[in-house]
Amino acid sequence: MALTTELKTPITGPFQQPIGLFINNEWVESIDKKTIEVINPTTEEVICSVAEATEKDVDIAVAAARKAFEGEWRTTTPQQRGIYMFKLTELVEKNKELLAAVESLDNGKSISMARGDVGAVIGCLRYYAGWADKIEGKTIDINPETFTYTRHEPIGVCAQIIPWNFPLLMLAWKIAPALATGNTVVLKTAEQTPLSGLVFANLIKEAGFPAGVLNIISGLGRVAGAALSSHMDVDKIAFTGSTPVGRTIMKAAAASNLKKVTLELGGKSPNVVFDDADIEQAISWVNFGIYFNHGQCCCAGSRIYVQEGIYDKFVEAFKKRAQANSVGDPFDENTFQGPQVSQLQYDRIMGYIDEGKKEGAKLETGGGRHGDKGYFIQPTIFSDVTHDMKIMQEEIFGPVCTIAKFSTEEEVIHLGNNSSYGLAAAVHTQDLNTAIRVSNALRAGTVWVNSYNLLSHQMPFGGYKESGIGRELGEAALANYTQNKSVSIRLGGAVF
Repeated sequence: MALTTELKTPITGPFQQPIGLFINNEWVESIDKKTIEVINPTTEEVICSVAEATEKDVDIAVAAARKAFEGEWRTTTPQQRGIYMFKLTELVEKNKELLAAVESLDNGKSISMARGDVGAVIGCLRYYAGWADKIEGKTIDINPETFTYTRHEPIGVCAQIIPWNFPLLMLAWKIAPALATGNTVVLKTAEQTPLSGLVFANLIKEAGFPAGVLNIISGLGRVAGAALSSHMDVDKIAFTGSTPVGRTIMKAAAASNLKKVTLELGGKSPNVVFDDADIEQAISWVNFGIYFNHGQCCCAGSRIYVQEGIYDKFVEAFKKRAQANSVGDPFDENTFQGPQVSQLQYDRIMGYIDEGKKEGAKLETGGGRHGDKGYFIQPTIFSDVTHDMKIMQEEIFGPVCTIAKFSTEEEVIHLGNNSSYGLAAAVHTQDLNTAIRVSNALRAGTVWVNSYNLLSHQMPFGGYKESGIGRELGEAALANYTQNKSVSIRLGGAVF
């Protein structure tokens, strides 16, 4: 098969899209010559087909990563690692319009949101490039007869499996701390959205990275993902996606070589609005909290709790705000919400909407398809939702939210924490004491106050409970990719 194909977007015009596997700094076919069709969620038409990695290709990619880790990359200085990463950042910046356009084509997110994602990719890569030569151990004064110090050493070959909702951004979150700390990587893109990651792969060799340091493959989760999870020569696996798949990966890691695991999983995040909140600001942030990225966000504020004093006023105003969201062509500069990523995801979300209706929740707005082509769903609000309803308990991962009423602070803390998830939460109030008290009481890895979805590469992100293990971003992410070695040197004579 050819290793590139010509595609075009309204932003870029024609461009060459890589469709092979990027292994050892080269584009190659898959061993079994299998391919995956990539569907445009806006038109429901096939964009192209890309090479599908199987277990055989995973073995080759892991071997390339192992050879690089034991060879040239091991002796590459931390400063030089940072130089490669800074160069990669520059190349992403130079190609940011192409990367954003491919993201919109492949994933369906609006071009304005895709540009925001690429900007965050640039920030993340640059941040960890700066960390590469600042990872330090320490000396420990135990006694005059010994000299003791610690080293933070790379783990080795890291497998990374990213989701389809933020293809480029999750790629950056994964590879940046891994490379900065001296690991090598085999990254599997999501089978629904491989294109932007493959365009990104073109920049790796140009940035100067040695062969095998960063390998990017496309493949099915149940085949290539499973092979990485159980591979005996993979030292660590990182995954972002659903909690059920996270459990499967953790079992495979334990059953194979007990490889290190970090997981960023699902959420059903509470978004709490108190009576004293600035209602106009709160509605703006609640809207952004659920409908950003078409609701396909692990930390989406999908459980909205509004205090009884403003409940009716809030519901009416929020309904109008949701109805004003621009849904449509991702390449229209004014679009806020594009299509869901796939037919499977569209059907799943519509199934939850039907469940909400059957269970007796009040449908305030939406609940149907938008248009007659593409996987578009109207922004949907259910009110008067009770805690035992399926739409309040399970992650929908679409533009659907639930609203419930609460009376007291103690009640809403209990409701907010009454979930198997603990990824994120938000509190809207003008009382600083309330904000701090409730933020501290909510069992979530991130709590926003009077805002939502404001992430930064400097701020750790991850979940409590079944929302994951470990933290991404910030200095905290470096711990995911290093292991601590203690060295004790005897200076004195024999003790025994």
